[in-house]
Amino acid sequence: MDIRGVPEAHVDRALDLVYLVFHDAPEEERRKHHRELVLGCERIGAYDGDTLVGFLAAHRFTLSVPGGDLPCPGPTFVAVAPTHRRRGVLSALMAELFRRGVRQGRPLAALWASQDAIYGRFGFGPATEGLGVEIDSRRPLALRVPPDERPLRLIDPADAPAVVGPYFEATRAARAGRHARDAERWRGEWLAERDEDDDELSPPRIVALGEPLAGYAVYRTKAGGDGPGAPGLVRVDELEADDAAVAAALWRYLAAIDLTGTVRAWGRPLDDPLLRFAADRDQVRVTGQYPGLWVRLVDVAAALTGRGWAAPVDVVLEVRDDHLPANSGRFRLTAGPRSSAYGPTDDAPDLTLDVRDLAACYLGGTRVGSLVRAGLVTEHTPGAAARLDDALRTELLPHTGDEF
Repeated sequence: MDIRGVPEAHVDRALDLVYLVFHDAPEEERRKHHRELVLGCERIGAYDGDTLVGFLAAHRFTLSVPGGDLPCPGPTFVAVAPTHRRRGVLSALMAELFRRGVRQGRPLAALWASQDAIYGRFGFGPATEGLGVEIDSRRPLALRVPPDERPLRLIDPADAPAVVGPYFEATRAARAGRHARDAERWRGEWLAERDEDDDELSPPRIVALGEPLAGYAVYRTKAGGDGPGAPGLVRVDELEADDAAVAAALWRYLAAIDLTGTVRAWGRPLDDPLLRFAADRDQVRVTGQYPGLWVRLVDVAAALTGRGWAAPVDVVLEVRDDHLPANSGRFRLTAGPRSSAYGPTDDAPDLTLDVRDLAACYLGGTRVGSLVRAGLVTEHTPGAAARLDDALRTELLPHTGDEF
């Protein structure tokens, strides 16, 4: 196989390969949207002669990490021709993505896994988790906190990047695991007129509270809900708020929309305050929990020294990385709220772990101690996992609903 960049002239061939692999036959409008997305991505192909038999696109994302931002390619549209499976094509595509990341100073990569079993073997670990939440809105939403009574207003989706975009940036910085959005991503992904997964849903609606802005929600509605005669559905795609009172006002609004009986939010953080201030947990139910963003530490040293730390820690990590040998070995991590360092050492390890498990803990969403108890991390020095967990801790759990 020849692994090389995919020129613009081959993008339609790449999409044909993706649709073949995922058994898809999109309408022209959707295909046009996919083409625009891929044109904005870094593109890597596997060629057998002149035939494109493998493809990987990568969004040029910036990811919020504790204490800052880091460049983080987002692999998507990953496909291998059925005639070339089990011949190392995917491994070669990933290896090229990782090589470019090291060479260009991009210490992370992150994706949403279509098949969990595939990406763990390439060193990706599930670094965020999400909840599905459903509200029975056939009666008023029962709350334990008084909602913020400032006026609500609807925002034209065309104005959203300018009105709510800066607010999203501020909230993004407070919670790890979120990609920066430019106006094109707002309009093309979050605020597309038609929803790719359900064309019965309305165009996006945006409700905002406060001036200056104190919170907003992006949602869509559907008449008939889950079937003929059923009350309508409100699907919440995003809700951000300054505090519990603002969040309560937005949830109350969503649960009171006329001719609807269910509010469904597919991606909420595990520490969503709704689950605390809802007065009736039979009315507000968690319907599922799932891995969200999978993170890969392409350059472990740059990734660890590029994030902030909540507490001092001094530990020796023995890291295994089958794909990037430079990450393997024993390294001393010395970090704290003001500085951090990571370098080779001959000292005995305090913890032994695979790079995928270090990635799962990197944003603060998975505790090292839980992986010790699961038999995935070996603790050689008692208390080492707890000390590392204290240093990795974040005030808010990492989370994103920005699927790609």
